[in-house]
Amino acid sequence: MLGLQGDVEEHLSATQTALSRLGREGEPTLVKSVEDVRRVSALIVPGGESTVMGGLSSVKGIIPALRERISGGLPTLGTCAGMIVLARKAPDRVVGETNQIVLGALDISVERNSFGRQRESFEAELRLELPGGERFRGVFIRAPAVKSMGPGVKELARLGEKVVAVQQGRIVGTAFHPELSESTLVHEYLIKLATGQPERA
Repeated sequence: MLGLQGDVEEHLSATQTALSRLGREGEPTLVKSVEDVRRVSALIVPGGESTVMGGLSSVKGIIPALRERISGGLPTLGTCAGMIVLARKAPDRVVGETNQIVLGALDISVERNSFGRQRESFEAELRLELPGGERFRGVFIRAPAVKSMGPGVKELARLGEKVVAVQQGRIVGTAFHPELSESTLVHEYLIKLATGQPERA
């Protein structure tokens, strides 16, 4: 869990519940240093403020290590702002290009605040193309949306005309907050990726 900023506690709780439901051993931990990046077997980049997370990651000097591990196959989940941080490009719906720091690990262009600002937050039922994801309740808070995808990226969920979840190899990005859902489906999927189970059902 990238522990520099964002809804870290909610993800830690959801991960622990997912481990219990799967009957797996594991200890969710915070990633704040290069040493932390090197020792984890999976990574979550949480929701929060993407510009702050990118900036703090730069200050901490962990961006090269993150890029190296993720490109090397580290199972990674980015949710809302986390998906923005993982993206190749992330312009804002209103102000356009922001030149914020991104990892470029996920071959997508993301539109920030695609559904509006904080007061436009909402929940919606989704069909998530993961095992058991036929009816998944997505929580959208200042949510982004995927505007374009590279050839290696697969769509996992759509809301109206907007793509809101994707997968590229062992990287999953969601525009919504699965840690705020009653379901731990997405966290369980990340654990399965980390333990060598098939990437797709």
